[in-house]
Amino acid sequence: MGEILPSIYRLNCLVIRLKLDLPQAIPILSDKEEVLDIITTFFNAGKTKNVAPLGVIQLDDPRFSAYSDVPPFDLKDFATTSALEQLRFVSISDYDFELKNTRVDLFENFAVATFMVKQSGMVVDNYSFRGQHFTMDSRGTFVMVKYQKWKIVHIHLTKISD
Repeated sequence: MGEILPSIYRLNCLVIRLKLDLPQAIPILSDKEEVLDIITTFFNAGKTKNVAPLGVIQLDDPRFSAYSDVPPFDLKDFATTSALEQLRFVSISDYDFELKNTRVDLFENFAVATFMVKQSGMVVDNYSFRGQHFTMDSRGTFVMVKYQKWKIVHIHLTKISD
């Protein structure tokens, strides 16, 4: 009995030391939460003007494709989409967005995410220094594939008529 108490005390000290030494645990997202986080990351590029995450969340692959809710409306590949996204998000000031009616359907190694998005901001003409405010409602579908992490392989955004 005399040896049990010192052993428990040493064990408690070890646990306390481990708690102090270990960094805070990083929460692990479920697949659905990760997919929703990717959608938010995509549109946050417009708010932060940091377009680098777009290259991380989209699959740089010949099978990538995208339709946009702003011209040009043709089907685009990864390189064209990346260039147009950078131009779009960097050229809009006071950009904001709101996601609604999000739905994520998971399959073995792919996901289909559908949502509505309301986007607003100010498009500035650098030559005339005039801005035009816009508000746009769109439907969105992102198809994602999971290798090590979820990546967008197809984007389809369609402006909803006024």
